[in-house]
Amino acid sequence: MAVVYTLLVLFLAVFVAGFILLVMGAIHFHFSNSEIPPGVNEPVKLHIIHIILISTAVVGRILENIGICSQVGFVRYMQGSKTLGVDPKLFIKDLWFENVPVRIYQPKVPSASQRRGVMFFHGGGWVSGSLESHEKLCRSIARESESLVVAVGYRLAPEHKYPAAYEDCLNATIHFMKNIEHYGVDPANVIVCGDSAGGNLAAAVSQTLAGRPDLPKLRAQILIYPGLQALDFNLPSYHQNRGVPLLFRERAAFYMLQYLNGDASNLEEVLEGSHIPVDIKLNYSKWVSPDNIPEKFKGRGYKPHVLLDCTTEVYETVKRFCEPNLCPLLAEDAVVHQLPESFILTCEYDVLRDDGLLYKKRLEDNGVPVTWYHLEDGFHGIINSFNSDWLSFSAGK
Repeated sequence: MAVVYTLLVLFLAVFVAGFILLVMGAIHFHFSNSEIPPGVNEPVKLHIIHIILISTAVVGRILENIGICSQVGFVRYMQGSKTLGVDPKLFIKDLWFENVPVRIYQPKVPSASQRRGVMFFHGGGWVSGSLESHEKLCRSIARESESLVVAVGYRLAPEHKYPAAYEDCLNATIHFMKNIEHYGVDPANVIVCGDSAGGNLAAAVSQTLAGRPDLPKLRAQILIYPGLQALDFNLPSYHQNRGVPLLFRERAAFYMLQYLNGDASNLEEVLEGSHIPVDIKLNYSKWVSPDNIPEKFKGRGYKPHVLLDCTTEVYETVKRFCEPNLCPLLAEDAVVHQLPESFILTCEYDVLRDDGLLYKKRLEDNGVPVTWYHLEDGFHGIINSFNSDWLSFSAGK
């Protein structure tokens, strides 16, 4: 019996040691391929957050390989594992809008008039993120702006492919606007807001509702470092920040493909730009082109990319990238000029920076008032750490 016990202990020790070595090896690989520019304040904090995220992904992959759970399931679990409890300043309630789970944050402080309403769509590359992952942010928005916030728990890829997330956000918003009298919200003061993939969804919902005569016009759209196109992953910001945490260029393309069809087999073609025919890219070059990026953003070693053509087979798998509900930057001017007042946040050290800059230009060219805020020392995901105690960043706050 003692021998069996000893062997079991040795087996567990070897297993744990091997597990740790695997994790450390994977962390070292990812870490060596990352780059934190000197312009980022508090780089040590960003390194720590990056290591935490990589460790979570690596452990998830190992658990998937040994058949315990899927990697994406583990990442989602870790993101939503913290509960915040009661908020003394807010009423918080979980509901369903048209079969879509939502969480409502209503300030307890009395309001002399109807409140503004904020529909919030979380980020996470359409693959992760949840009501829980953005709980602190939504609570803060509700408290600080004394607004009623409706966070939408839309369906995630790859289980639920495009247009599932878009449809959930759209249907939840329409339901809210049609039943707005129940929530004490001014029908003329409803805002759509989202970060990253959520910014994409907010832009798509805003475009869809722009021409709806049966609903009140949205007051504004707030787009926090949104991803708005998948035609060109070789714009200046994609090259300059390709290895900057927390979103690598390769992951940005990967998430888009996961959302599109749950399959990243065409990742290399998407990254090199051989997934869309040249004639189609040229047709959209009036909107998606480095020529529309201000010169001051073209430094840091950027070199123009040569246009590549693609095969019919590849284009057939990704042709829905040309749909504005998936890539809002490609909407026609007739839609864009109807959009509400807009706020766009971009970060200098973010692969998605240029998506925001291009959309800013499109909105301004169509007479839409735009407030643009650019974080010179910001990186992708910085908003989520705005109150993470010792891992928070002043720019995020």
